[in-house]
Amino acid sequence: MPLYTENTRFTDCWGSMGNISFYHRDGKCYWRTKPKTVFPGTPAQLSNAAIHRRAIKAWRELEHDVQLEWSAIAKGVPSKQLPYDPGTHISGYNLFVSAYHGFAQLGDEHTPDPKPFTPFPQFSITLDDATVIEEDLLITFSTDIASHTGRPLVAPDLPALGPDREIEHLHFVLKLQITHPSGGIRPGLMRSFLSMQTESPDRIHVLIPDYKNVWHLDTSVIAGLTGNHQQYQAHIRYFLIDSQTGYRSREQQISVRFKV
Repeated sequence: MPLYTENTRFTDCWGSMGNISFYHRDGKCYWRTKPKTVFPGTPAQLSNAAIHRRAIKAWRELEHDVQLEWSAIAKGVPSKQLPYDPGTHISGYNLFVSAYHGFAQLGDEHTPDPKPFTPFPQFSITLDDATVIEEDLLITFSTDIASHTGRPLVAPDLPALGPDREIEHLHFVLKLQITHPSGGIRPGLMRSFLSMQTESPDRIHVLIPDYKNVWHLDTSVIAGLTGNHQQYQAHIRYFLIDSQTGYRSREQQISVRFKV
């Protein structure tokens, strides 16, 4: 910790300038350089950052008239961030980038077209069952989305069920963190999974490959062992994506316990 030497211009220093910080100890002023910690990011973080850069590039390449069209649509789209003030709305740029990310999460990354925003129906999920298939975890949830729309939620490979078939374009995305029964939420450990629709109108599946290694559960959940079953807790944030527009709903969250 080098000692700061006063001069004719400055007898003392506080704060930071560039990569140097000044601090005081025992009435004396010292300085030190800031650490240059480099965190390259996980593969998933790097992938998401690359998608975001491509979304920004795609926006910049749009014709100005198309950007104005996005801005006009966005005037009717409320913000997902607090405070939820009905008098405010997001920008056309934010709506475009959100739609771009929505398509990317569905495995269909491309430049979205401006389309009217339709409010999402009410929806919630509840845990039904959890099953281990070799090293993977299959979790089944019930959803009440069909009851709030009056229309069935069907699998993409089923035949059309009339003019209201568009509800099948709504897909659940779940961000999960699985931990021991008393573990708290750690957002940095959440991983995103696209749900699989089923033939039942009110059920969805989420398949988590190699789930124990994802959250290092072999050592962290020994205390949750009950009989021949292992008990876990899942913290979940979930939302909907419209596969026709790329638009995403506001997030909801639940925490559930299950045994496998």
